[in-house]
Amino acid sequence: MPEASILMLLLVIAAALVFDYVNGFHDTANAIATCVSTRALSVKSAIFMAAFLNFAGAMVSTKVAATIGKGIVDAKDVTQMVVFAGIMGAIIWDLITWYWGLPSSSSHAIIGGLIGAAVAHAGAAVLHWAGLKKIILALVISPIVGTAIGFIFMLAILWAFRNKSPGPLNKGFRHLQIVSAAFMAFSHGTADAQKSMGVITMALVSFGTLPEFVVPMWVKLSCALAMGLGTAAGGWRIIKTVGKDFVKLQPVHGFCVETASAGVILGASSIGMPVSTTHVITSTILGVGLSKRLTAVNWNVAYRILWAWVLTIPASAIMAFITYVTLSPFLGK
Repeated sequence: MPEASILMLLLVIAAALVFDYVNGFHDTANAIATCVSTRALSVKSAIFMAAFLNFAGAMVSTKVAATIGKGIVDAKDVTQMVVFAGIMGAIIWDLITWYWGLPSSSSHAIIGGLIGAAVAHAGAAVLHWAGLKKIILALVISPIVGTAIGFIFMLAILWAFRNKSPGPLNKGFRHLQIVSAAFMAFSHGTADAQKSMGVITMALVSFGTLPEFVVPMWVKLSCALAMGLGTAAGGWRIIKTVGKDFVKLQPVHGFCVETASAGVILGASSIGMPVSTTHVITSTILGVGLSKRLTAVNWNVAYRILWAWVLTIPASAIMAFITYVTLSPFLGK
């Protein structure tokens, strides 16, 4: 095998792990923003817990990895440069939205990146439209489900504890929220680390190292570790947007948000659907806010989040396309 090809494979693996790390600190808010904003946990304790459970969750299954690695484009129809450009498109968009404090979807970013790079390499015909339809449908439906479940679950809790005064109720739910935040952090690991597992395995199949799409143990461990370390680095800008600016939350609200979100994410991961943890928890917060009143939601923040959601796939695709066109003359196609 040519030395240059091996170096390109190593570059792809390194880029995928960087994406996982960026995903970790970009999406830390998904698991801990609500418990930090309600003071159920200190920031340091919340991040440590989220990092550990993100790692644990990432080791559970590879169904989402298979969907990402085989559902967008066949691994045998791509090159290392295609995978590298796709990852870089996703990383660039994640960093832009992190800088502006917008909880955009890393799932959307990697999907958009792979689409843009594949089209730059071989045109739109190489894409698996049936697989893409399934993936995008899951990403579109999950926020709707999250909003509905958050709204209904919050109303059910308020009805069940309708005779309790707010003070004791929130005190009790502050302790329960630690459990729900742990549940959410674990579910985040089952979903998000698998995107990089799928990308690395795709690169290994494309290179010829693997005869078929099966995620090796070392890929699982390295992606889980990168995700955990990224989570430990924190994502303060997005924590503020999700946990404080969007909807003002009390412990009972935080418990509802985290429990409902984790249920949606784990359900999707169990059948290999790559939903966005960012979309699910943000939409669940919206549902909880709507259960209070329309004015409980900061609609200016909601519009900013919505625009980030809408733009993520096309923006990541464009950045990946530009990356491929710019670098392929130097790194090979």
